[in-house]
Amino acid sequence: MVGVDLMTTVIRFIFGALTLFVAFQQSALSASEGPLELDRIEPRLNIIFIMTDDHASQAIGAYGSRLAPLDPTPNIDQLAEEGIVFDNVFVTNSICTPSRATIMTGQYSQANGVLDLADRLPVNRQHLPRLMSQAGYYTAIIGKWHLKEEPAAFDYYKVLPGQGDYFHPEFRIRGDQPWPNNVVAHRGHSTDVITDQALDWLESRGRAKPFFLMLQYKAPHDLYEFAPRYKDYLSGTEIPEPANLYTQPGFGSVATRGEEGRLASVIGTSVSRRNPDRNMGRWVGIDPSLSESEYTHQSYQEYLKRYLRTAKGVDDNIGRLVEYLKKSALYDKTIIVYTSDQGLMLGEHDLIDKRWMYEESLRMPFIVRYPNKEKAPRRSDLLINNTDFAPTLLDLAGSSTPDYMHGRSFAAVFDNVTPSDWRQATYYRFWMHRAYHDVPAHFGLRTKRYKLIFFYGLDYKSRKILTKDDYDGVELPRGEYYGLDTSRGELTARSEIRTPPGWEFYDLKRDADEIQNRYDDPAYAETIAELKIELAKLRSEFSETDEKYPEIEKVVETFWD
Repeated sequence: MVGVDLMTTVIRFIFGALTLFVAFQQSALSASEGPLELDRIEPRLNIIFIMTDDHASQAIGAYGSRLAPLDPTPNIDQLAEEGIVFDNVFVTNSICTPSRATIMTGQYSQANGVLDLADRLPVNRQHLPRLMSQAGYYTAIIGKWHLKEEPAAFDYYKVLPGQGDYFHPEFRIRGDQPWPNNVVAHRGHSTDVITDQALDWLESRGRAKPFFLMLQYKAPHDLYEFAPRYKDYLSGTEIPEPANLYTQPGFGSVATRGEEGRLASVIGTSVSRRNPDRNMGRWVGIDPSLSESEYTHQSYQEYLKRYLRTAKGVDDNIGRLVEYLKKSALYDKTIIVYTSDQGLMLGEHDLIDKRWMYEESLRMPFIVRYPNKEKAPRRSDLLINNTDFAPTLLDLAGSSTPDYMHGRSFAAVFDNVTPSDWRQATYYRFWMHRAYHDVPAHFGLRTKRYKLIFFYGLDYKSRKILTKDDYDGVELPRGEYYGLDTSRGELTARSEIRTPPGWEFYDLKRDADEIQNRYDDPAYAETIAELKIELAKLRSEFSETDEKYPEIEKVVETFWD
């Protein structure tokens, strides 16, 4: 008996020694790798990445636009007051699915394989959640996903199918059946329900590791179905109008307006009756017998009120989230990021929706509350795009940026340090020629002062090789309606009808509202030539050239100069 006890004691001693040895080795390895060393000094912060759909920066009070006096977002503004507002953040492809894929991969569209709404992001390219898990975070995504494949790289997910419903939404979850067959439904408005699910997850999550939560709302995407409690919000308010809603004589180009303005009535969904088939007034039921200016005015007012009511639900729910974090002693242990998947045209240039490289569509809100960062600036004008989001979030988690990501971390800004050798220009491309809202396919470059856009006007899935002569005198046929087909209840995906190529150039210092296209102004010839060199360089660097699309490549070569 004594022998057995002695043997047991020896075994326990050896096992304990081995356990201590392994723990020591792991600790030494963590120290040699760098970031995990910090865990023994202080716990890493949790990260909540909040992303809405189509929440334009001009609809957020902290950005000080014409809508700020309406106080549309007091809770988001409070995060801004306690954190950092980034003023120059831009999307690389202003449409839901590609933007989200860029955020997940840190890559431009051709590299990550998601060019348009039809594309998918498989698990082997869901880099951000996978790397956050490897960094020691418990990962979750709740709300809108919109990347079709199972978000299997997350430890936990509860996501809307596709766009999802505003009322009584269903969610896809991990379960016994293969994706996407595990579905649960909840009663209520989407924004409220998504917040409920996030709070439930926060309450029930494991406490052993820090968490990374992507909380992603459907709102305020159209069709602007707000919760009934907001029906009287702003009802007696006159919404300020953009200066370029009614008139902008120097705006656009042959690519967006046609020769002698012949395309003005078919390109871009309008607020006014400019586009007789696709305009906001027709959608919301404005009296067609009204004068042009009154029709536009009433259409705009109804558009903005519906939009801001939908966005108000998001802001109130962020207030709910913050209240929970404070009560749970998590508020000062959690980095909170607020952004949207792109901007939105809210009547500027008499346009609605996104897709355009014009400022209101291109610009993304980006606000970060980082607890106890005493040196952090109140605002930053660093030129950022959404390829940088994943590298920055990984940096905040103590992990490095892999070589295959195009973006860079800007986390140094939180210590009031400007990252060295930072970009001076950001690249943009919208691929879906005339999809849904009749926006021509285009790409371009934005610096802090200038914007250069090339509309090549051709869908990348088209197969006809075109020459310059094909465009001379082209007028688009009327009668085919690209958008909501009420008889079939579905959306047309894209158009094979080409539009004329053309360049647009805006000096944002002198023309912040982009009213005057200065591409043909000799005073800017040298600047434009330099921007084209940079544009070609970035297209090559990020594999955004068109060798795979010879019809587009031909147009680019023909019209480059």
